[in-house]
Amino acid sequence: MKTEVLSLQALEQATALARDNLAGLVHHCDHGSQYTSIAYNNKLTDYGIKPSTATVGDSYDNALAETVNGLYKTELIYSQTWETLSEVEFTTMNWVH
Repeated sequence: MKTEVLSLQALEQATALARDNLAGLVHHCDHGSQYTSIAYNNKLTDYGIKPSTATVGDSYDNALAETVNGLYKTELIYSQTWETLSEVEFTTMNWVH
């Protein structure tokens, strides 16, 4: 349930930032329970966003995202020891931007 709440909060934040630029938007994700929940899909529908899910067990279906996640873990997460979650969050923001 916690991951569903976090995913809904992230969706709310993203749509607030995009404002009126949601027309024709497709939300592509894996089959995680947070993304296939009724509440999450209802929220996508409310915003007029078309849901799209990856093929189960096919990492090539979402190759770019899988590559970025791998780079993130290799270059940042596994390269050092972390003291706090805030430290990871701050460093992640710098890595992304």
